[in-house]
Amino acid sequence: MPARLVALAAALVVLAAAPAARAADTRVIAPGVSVRGLDVSGRTVDDAAAFLGGYLTGFLSRNVVVQVGGREHKLSAARAKLAFDPLLTAKRAFYAGQGRPDPNVPVDVPPALTHSRRAVRSWAASVQRRVTRPATDARVRITVRHIYRTHSRPGLTIDPRAMADAVDASLNDSRAPRRFRQPTTPLRPKVTAEDLDRVYGTIITIDRANFTLRLFKRLRVVRRYGIAVGMAGLDTPAGQYAIHDKQVNPAWHVPNSAWAGSLAGQTIPGGAPNNPLKARWLGVANGVGIHGTAEDWSIGSRASHGCIRMHVADVIDLFRRVPIGTPVLIR
Repeated sequence: MPARLVALAAALVVLAAAPAARAADTRVIAPGVSVRGLDVSGRTVDDAAAFLGGYLTGFLSRNVVVQVGGREHKLSAARAKLAFDPLLTAKRAFYAGQGRPDPNVPVDVPPALTHSRRAVRSWAASVQRRVTRPATDARVRITVRHIYRTHSRPGLTIDPRAMADAVDASLNDSRAPRRFRQPTTPLRPKVTAEDLDRVYGTIITIDRANFTLRLFKRLRVVRRYGIAVGMAGLDTPAGQYAIHDKQVNPAWHVPNSAWAGSLAGQTIPGGAPNNPLKARWLGVANGVGIHGTAEDWSIGSRASHGCIRMHVADVIDLFRRVPIGTPVLIR
């Protein structure tokens, strides 16, 4: 094939593959047709599209501003992926003018707008994260002598779905306001001051300096007991713990310590004469617990190997009043 014919054939292939240029739309819009108050009657579709694009694009691209409390939160048209199609709007104006039952009745056509609902919901969720103030539960501060209440505080948040729906409506309707207030929703605390009596129904404090165990019920002292605590070098550990087990006539699992002598590592049955854990046991932490003692003379002194000793009658009385899980503060 001659080179000239080859070149001609190649050119024809390129022309066939290229998209056809849009034909000018010279249809004339009927009288009495407007787009958001802008008169487009008597204009061709293309002329109306250019006219609308020039007048409305900037107006329709303004931010959505939502006020939550005392702060404003702005959603830009770009983030919402808002798009205005002037040509489609002009075509709709043309067809609206053609389809009127009464050509003397004016018609106003809304602009053709689209936006991303997903982008709006993502933005609403980000606003919710910024404005949410969690509720603060009521709580207690425990000292060996007193328990102090800290009152709860309500929080607030917003409903992100409701806000996103309102923003969608604002972006879909060119006449809708792009500025509005979003109401807040209260967040109620899980624990109020009135609940503390129930949540902290029983508390024990160990006052090592004054050899006193205090039993609190509903945040009030109801019993005081004399105790003995750990001797120097085997001190009763300070801290906040909880009663994790309870036993009647407990066995004594002798620790492998020098002070245990020949009994080290043995288990002495409950009630045995050589078992120092008398009558009751309330386990606190790491082998330390509250128990009765036969050495009544030791109460009011530093005499134990770390445990809290009580008179037998006292520990029996305490035992029935204290559930597992009771907080124990040792100071």
